[in-house]
Amino acid sequence: MSAGQVQAAGHGHAAAKVRKPGLWRILLPVAVAVAIALIPAPAGLAPHAWYYFAIFSAVIAGLVVEPLPGPAVALIGVVLVTVLAPWVLFSPAEMAKPGFKAADDSLRWALSGFANPTVWLVFTAFMFGLGYEKTGLGRRVALLLVRSLGRSTLRLGYAVTLTDAILAPFTPSNTARSAGTIFPVVRNLPPLYGSLPNDPSALDVGSYIMWTTFAAGCITSSLFLTALAPNLLAVEFIRKIANVDITWAEWFFAAAPFALPLLLVLPALTYVVYPPRIKHGAEVPAWAAGELERMGPLSRREMILAFLVALAVLMWIFGGHYVEATTAALIVLALMLATRVVAWEDMAANKAAWTTLSLLALLVTLASGLSRTGFIKWFADAVATHMGGLSPTLSLLALVSIYFFSHYMFASITAHTTAMLPVMLAVGMGIPGLPVATLATALAVTHGIMGVITPYATGPAPVYYESGYLPTGEFWKLATLYGLLFLGALLAIGVPLLLMRG
Repeated sequence: MSAGQVQAAGHGHAAAKVRKPGLWRILLPVAVAVAIALIPAPAGLAPHAWYYFAIFSAVIAGLVVEPLPGPAVALIGVVLVTVLAPWVLFSPAEMAKPGFKAADDSLRWALSGFANPTVWLVFTAFMFGLGYEKTGLGRRVALLLVRSLGRSTLRLGYAVTLTDAILAPFTPSNTARSAGTIFPVVRNLPPLYGSLPNDPSALDVGSYIMWTTFAAGCITSSLFLTALAPNLLAVEFIRKIANVDITWAEWFFAAAPFALPLLLVLPALTYVVYPPRIKHGAEVPAWAAGELERMGPLSRREMILAFLVALAVLMWIFGGHYVEATTAALIVLALMLATRVVAWEDMAANKAAWTTLSLLALLVTLASGLSRTGFIKWFADAVATHMGGLSPTLSLLALVSIYFFSHYMFASITAHTTAMLPVMLAVGMGIPGLPVATLATALAVTHGIMGVITPYATGPAPVYYESGYLPTGEFWKLATLYGLLFLGALLAIGVPLLLMRG
């Protein structure tokens, strides 16, 4: 690839092709909903909860096959539940309460996802990225990386992985770290190689870099106790329910045997599984050096943005007791507007940000309905019922696997932790001979790696999913493969070592 080709690639993004969905894409989600609804509700589960699960499953099927864009699929699901709320969302007992108004309560439920802090933290991550783009700071940082490491795409993969690993112990929000700090810089790398979003050239470099960066954030979120907020919540649950204390060091040494090897092989593995077309670019570093020289010194707007981003990172790292992560991001967002780093018109025109905000808010709403209808409790009780007859070790492995895969039903790791961790602990504590401390630790360290399994599983997921470099089909394939790989590493390496330590 020549420097001239690289330079030419910076002149705009190719428009995404409009694809008319095949009839089967439209019929499949409908068929899923009808098929499940026609099956009698399982014993112990209320009919309205089963019908809700049918709609939820149809939405997930729609997100996979995309008869319409993801936010449209999710909106149709929420609207359908809202209209049918008396039959699919509310229990008869709830409906019988004096003064209960189904229309009012169903609407409040439909809009509840837009009040979720993580949804807005993801939104601000996009706006930070807009600031990097408009000021040129993102391009400058990307050029610096390319000048140093751009001879090899694989080295760039290791660079972004190392960046996340360095920030992870000090940033308890993976959304703030991966989506808000790293993504705005990483998104500037592919265009330097002529790899553009929503274009066949996305596979040149961008797809590889985006997936590597996203997956690395999932691994580091399991590696460090302080790399993910639900980790801290899990430790508190474990202390109260199982009377087991897990320190920062104990967490690290429990996760490191499986997470560190995953982190070390991730860029090379993705290089093989999802290879970039451009593997070397000998002229690119020299071209990047020339571009940096032409950019000249930092502009005033770049310096202001650099200060504001540093302020956000400092608040995320040290301000947890005083200001919530989303509040910190919104403060910086307001300062970006006040200092005219970014104009409101630019923010209003950021289609990807508003699309992702809508998608994630609607999915958070839909996932919350599973708990509200009692489906999650029924599912957990069913797990407990079917655990009889297994040995303690097999029971432990089964509980960890069930906990991991049940995350398909959640759009928030915090919600998953709150709903499922106490139940899994209670089930384990009721099995004779099962080492509760080992189970508790194994469950806790799954929280980061389970974020890789869907485009809504964790805060950064929709940001990378909507980047234009990871098509829906490819995202789901990679998510399934890496999910199995991550869980396999935990079960094959992490759990046996925990059992050996007793």
